[in-house]
Amino acid sequence: MAEPNFKQRPNMSGRRHGGPGRPVEKPKDFKGTIKKVYKYLSGYHTAIILVILFAAGSTIFNVIGPRLLGMATTEVFNGAVRKLNGAGSVDMAKIGSILVTLMVLYGISWMFSLLQGIIMSGVSQKTAYRLRKEISEKINRLPMKYYDKKTYGNILSVVTNDVDTLGMNLNQTITQLVSSVAQVIGVLIMMLSISPLMTLIALLMLPCSAMVVKTVVGHSQKYFKAQQHYLGEVNGQVEEFFGGHNVVKLFNREEKVIEEFKKNNDMLYDSAWKSQFISGVMQPLMNFIGNLGYVAVAVFGAFLSIKRVIEVGDIQSFIQYVRQFTQPINQIANVSNMLQSMAAAAERVFAFLEEDEENQFAENPAMCSDVTDGVEKTRKVMPEDIVGHVEFDHVKFGYNEDRVIIKDFSADVKAGQNIAIVGPTGAGKTTLVKLLMRFYDVNEGRILIDGHNIKDFDRCELRKSLGMVLQDTWLFKGSIMENIRYGRLDATDEEVIEAAKAAHAHHFIKTLPGGYNMELNEEATNVSQGQKQLITIARAILSNSRILILDEATSSVDTRTEVLIQKAMDNLMEGRTSFIIAHRLSTIKNADIIFVIKNGDIVEQGSHNELMEKDGFYAALYNSQFEENESA
Repeated sequence: MAEPNFKQRPNMSGRRHGGPGRPVEKPKDFKGTIKKVYKYLSGYHTAIILVILFAAGSTIFNVIGPRLLGMATTEVFNGAVRKLNGAGSVDMAKIGSILVTLMVLYGISWMFSLLQGIIMSGVSQKTAYRLRKEISEKINRLPMKYYDKKTYGNILSVVTNDVDTLGMNLNQTITQLVSSVAQVIGVLIMMLSISPLMTLIALLMLPCSAMVVKTVVGHSQKYFKAQQHYLGEVNGQVEEFFGGHNVVKLFNREEKVIEEFKKNNDMLYDSAWKSQFISGVMQPLMNFIGNLGYVAVAVFGAFLSIKRVIEVGDIQSFIQYVRQFTQPINQIANVSNMLQSMAAAAERVFAFLEEDEENQFAENPAMCSDVTDGVEKTRKVMPEDIVGHVEFDHVKFGYNEDRVIIKDFSADVKAGQNIAIVGPTGAGKTTLVKLLMRFYDVNEGRILIDGHNIKDFDRCELRKSLGMVLQDTWLFKGSIMENIRYGRLDATDEEVIEAAKAAHAHHFIKTLPGGYNMELNEEATNVSQGQKQLITIARAILSNSRILILDEATSSVDTRTEVLIQKAMDNLMEGRTSFIIAHRLSTIKNADIIFVIKNGDIVEQGSHNELMEKDGFYAALYNSQFEENESA
């Protein structure tokens, strides 16, 4: 067994941005993506304007507070001096009036902040809701070839991580940006109104702080990147080896796994320790510089107070403003990171929503359309009108243009015939079925149903007339009754049970706890593989489609159950056109016609007996299976 290679494993830590020094994911087209986000928010302009006004108002009322506190402090100080000099006392009424005004201002600030929070949360969550809805609809409109190129994890990440990142950062960036800008301007005005000289001294602290941040970030960035990388390595290794724990035990690779984990864990520890230590130094350094600024303000403030240029309370107010002045600057830096992260997430979301769609879908993917490729059809074939005559007319197809799988396939299948499709792996058997279902369109040639080109059908109407059972079973989280009814949503409980009986699934379902109401888990691991196959066959029986497609439908059941299912299938397929893809050739002896496909072309066709008499490719395939069974 080849040892796992972790070099190409993606970061699975789930982190997109963090504190100072952490790498921030950047979009390819920041301006273009932000324009798209702005356009997407066009329906919320009034709400966003209110958010901006409330955020600015909340900040302004909050900024006035320290000045009033300084006035109260000045009044206390002056009153105490008057009392010591015997010239009066502290004016408690005036101080009380200042404090009441201060409480009212803080109350208004809190109310504005609450309102903008409520409105912006609504806007961000409505946007996330709309995006998820559009992504869900988009998934149904994308062609199958898109999913051949993309992993399910990438698509899932768009729906969850990227939409969440966009919604969360959208909620924070607008309010924080407006509040920070308003606070910087407001605090700067208040500082200048107290003392331009002290303001200049305070501003001199900013270059020092910026130099510290730049130095620390420059040293910690490489360690944060290494931490992200090795965190993904460790998470990926844990997930991989937990998922394949039985294989690890089987081949006695425990020591190798532990050794590999220890190596990555040591690297993670080393990079995490260094990154956390270096970034942790930033806060004490910033506090140290800030304290130096407070000392300078206090010294010069005392000097100016002695000179009667400012009041004692102004020193207190100014120190509070200095503290408030550096905070929004740091917030603006964080907003910049959040904007980058939001734009990167939005870029992926919009890229998904702008993917080329499958033609011949209605605007509502749950409905069928009378429009094909923008042209309204004068004729529409309904599923109930289909008889089941299928023709393949010189079909040519390849998933990639330079790799043709089906070169020149022609066949005429009469209504009600039972067609078996056999051939070696990669011959194009399943591809034919996908073309019939219009998961893909042919490159050349035609596929006709009852004389009508399947391109003239609306895709969803076409698929209503097709029933399918795949080798890879698919069941969703829900009851067995709901999973079978998925084949025909308006079916009654009695019809579902009859379909289960026809598929020979009724007996085992009744033995399960809860019977038909038993809940299947997310991966349907609480029933066996063979039982899952029986449930999907019951679903196909319930759909009552005119054309049936069975792709290795009995591959996961035992021989005795296979015989029972085969009898049920014979009854089901009576009067219906059926396509059966099979590797176990013993299961298709009764087929009306057997298509033997090799390299995308029919090399032989006929009944089982006719093909055996020819002693050709089919006979060789058939005999080789029995030789393998005998040798086993």
